[in-house]
Amino acid sequence: MKHYLQHTLLGLGLSGLSLAGVAGRNIEVIRFHSPGGVTADSLHNIHVEFLDEQFEGHLQLVYGECGIQGPMQSHHEIGSTFVKREAQPERFVWTTPSDTPHSHCLHAFSGSTLVGRSSAIMVSSPVKKRESIADVADAMGPWFDGVAYMKSKKNNQAFVSKAKSTSVAILGGGMSGLMTSLLLESVGIHDWHIYESSGRVGGRIRTKYLNDTTPDQYQYQEMGPMRFPVSITYADTNETLEIQDHRMVFQLADVLNNMNKHEPDLQVNFIPFIQNSPNVPAASGGNRLPNGRIPSAAQVAANSSLVYKAVSSNETAAAEAESAFENYTTINNRETIRKIATNMYQAHKQAVEDGMFHWSEAGYLKYAMGYDANLTDYVANSDNFPIWGGLYDDVYFAATKWRTIDKGLESLPRAFYPHVAEKTTLNRTVEGLIYNEATGKVAVAWRDNPFQMLPETKEYDYAVVAAPFSKVRLWDLPRYSSLLSRAISTMNYSPSCKMSLLYKTRFWEHMEEPIFGGCGSVDVPGVGSVCYPSFNMNATGPGVILASYVSGTPARSTAALSEEEHVALIQRTMVEVHGEIAAEQFTGVYDRQCWEVDQHQAGAWASPLVGQQELYLPAYYQTEFKTIFIGEHTSYTHAWIFSALDSAVRGTTQLLLDLGLVDEAKEIVETWMGRWIKL
Repeated sequence: MKHYLQHTLLGLGLSGLSLAGVAGRNIEVIRFHSPGGVTADSLHNIHVEFLDEQFEGHLQLVYGECGIQGPMQSHHEIGSTFVKREAQPERFVWTTPSDTPHSHCLHAFSGSTLVGRSSAIMVSSPVKKRESIADVADAMGPWFDGVAYMKSKKNNQAFVSKAKSTSVAILGGGMSGLMTSLLLESVGIHDWHIYESSGRVGGRIRTKYLNDTTPDQYQYQEMGPMRFPVSITYADTNETLEIQDHRMVFQLADVLNNMNKHEPDLQVNFIPFIQNSPNVPAASGGNRLPNGRIPSAAQVAANSSLVYKAVSSNETAAAEAESAFENYTTINNRETIRKIATNMYQAHKQAVEDGMFHWSEAGYLKYAMGYDANLTDYVANSDNFPIWGGLYDDVYFAATKWRTIDKGLESLPRAFYPHVAEKTTLNRTVEGLIYNEATGKVAVAWRDNPFQMLPETKEYDYAVVAAPFSKVRLWDLPRYSSLLSRAISTMNYSPSCKMSLLYKTRFWEHMEEPIFGGCGSVDVPGVGSVCYPSFNMNATGPGVILASYVSGTPARSTAALSEEEHVALIQRTMVEVHGEIAAEQFTGVYDRQCWEVDQHQAGAWASPLVGQQELYLPAYYQTEFKTIFIGEHTSYTHAWIFSALDSAVRGTTQLLLDLGLVDEAKEIVETWMGRWIKL
């Protein structure tokens, strides 16, 4: 017995004490700085202080009655590990069971020797500050549950030692990568570095300032995202539904403005975006006005005969099919719209339960309702995108109030750049990740010369991959799980093309039927939507029209045109819309952006096919080979800046929990609207 006790004390670094002095009494090596109170069935950080800096040995933490003499008498174990004197943990993670008893104590044992005990701890029942994960999540798992995530870890990972010195590679300088850097910095993790393949940060935010102008000259258009839906107001009841999702973008702008001390050149200011305007062009099926021009939205609304649409061979059946689909999705029901607008996560869960990911509109009509292929294609086209995507987009585009950013959405990455410039490498194309089994670290690989056989590498504790899967699928990667590997390899992306044209004046605002902002559409193949600037209206000097915005299959055809052919097509269409004044005013200056052939993106936005989103989401919420994946493609909605930001909140929380930094994870969640993450 004496031999065993002496061995234990040597492990504690206390061998200088006599055995007689030790026997029968406890030695305080660890002091608990307990929070006083915790909540059952949740995560907590418990901070500790080592009174002996030389302590080294096995350590086991348990929770039980305050008078217990050994770990076997405890209610539950919290964790156990071998502590090295140079890496004594500063805190540990306590995942409190749902039946955690009130007014017991934390105990630290080395072997059978008690080396630390807390005062009694108050334990309260869970209080739903946010909805529980069961209320907002699919039980099969495509939602991030912090408690379940930590329970799946080995108990020795409950101990935290110098976690904030962790090094993190952020691969991709788009909005999710930039947001991750801000979140890490905000909780004291400073050893991060952004790798960006292009010469700028901002990703698919792509404000183009034409003719080498500056933002305050207002000769720009948005070649990527361009607007944020704010709210829906119903004229008949005056009810207003606030669209909650995009509030994170406005919150981010406030944070950046404060960080930049409201410096004018770095300010992010929101202004109204005009989505609907009466005199914008309207697709008319090839019909034209007597003067040869494309009719306006107001003219079509006043005279429906201006629009030609090829009729179905069975119009009655077509109307029935449309009605059947609306009844299934309830998309025209205000209660459905309210649920999506106010709680996207709850709506997503409901969509899973209702089978909205099992069907495309065409699939539902053909296979569930039994309509023939011809009628199905007439009503719904033969796409293979899940119904869910159409649901949330329908709600967003029902917005009656929109915002955009004064001087361009480029203001967002511009406001970030002073805070990331010294930790960002531009024009570096990452080509792979290499996991080191010996060190447990992951190396970023790139080639300065594309023909060199061996890449350059740099090792980090973690890699946060913010690049789109459309690019990552070409990387040399560790052997991720089959599910994650398939997600990377097969996630579908939509193509889109935009064309903006610079004119000598803002002539469209001074015509007989003036146009002030708004987006319309035309029936000229390959053109799609036309949007007029919502900023600097009635100003003198040149102006820019987003003269074409087309997505889907037609965008592939326009991307294959030569630039000259493409510009000519769009400019001819502007003459059809506005008359000869558009030809007289065109400067010949333009900007063209076709996202599928963009070398840094290879796609406009993630557009999962039927089955992909429901299947792949769980894979993103597990850290494999020290790699965490974020970006709009890993979120529940796609193509919106909010989707990218929200993924960064989830990914950063996931990383912090991997490191045992529960306090910091809670801070991120509470601050950034991550109410769907249960901690």
